[in-house]
Amino acid sequence: MSQIWADKKVVPVTIIKAEPNTVSLLRTKEKDGYEAVQLNLGKIKKEFKNHPSFNELKVGDKIDLSIFKVGDVVRISGTAKGRGFQGVVKRHGFAGGPKTRGQKNRWRAPGSIGSTAPQRVTPGRKMAGHMGSDRITVKNLKIAAVLPEKNTLMIKGAVPGYRGTLLEIVKVKK
Repeated sequence: MSQIWADKKVVPVTIIKAEPNTVSLLRTKEKDGYEAVQLNLGKIKKEFKNHPSFNELKVGDKIDLSIFKVGDVVRISGTAKGRGFQGVVKRHGFAGGPKTRGQKNRWRAPGSIGSTAPQRVTPGRKMAGHMGSDRITVKNLKIAAVLPEKNTLMIKGAVPGYRGTLLEIVKVKK
């Protein structure tokens, strides 16, 4: 992230390097049973279904930053940072136990996990486990600047993911 000045105010922005995508494959309802377009970015290929502008695309077309302008509202999806196996205090925000009154090493423990009646752990119980690496979508982000000569896009606010991750940027029609 960085910041830029706009209208005598500091605007927090995320700088995204957006290389041009090439349309490598078109799927049609008659041949494949559904409509989709496959975009190619280097070695990475991604397929998108049910987009209204599929009719205008042909194999070999390039999609670049020329479709965006300052002030456009976008929806950005990406993979969150992986944090591995985490306890309940970090994963779910549990308070933990008291630091005194006979507690020795139970400060970050979850406490009781069930009652006597069902004699099992109920589904959906918040417990320790794998955290992160989920697909996250952030809606209603505004484009602060577009630099097509540098393949750079500046988005107002934070986007999901870590440095170098692949992002899906979709222009929202309003």
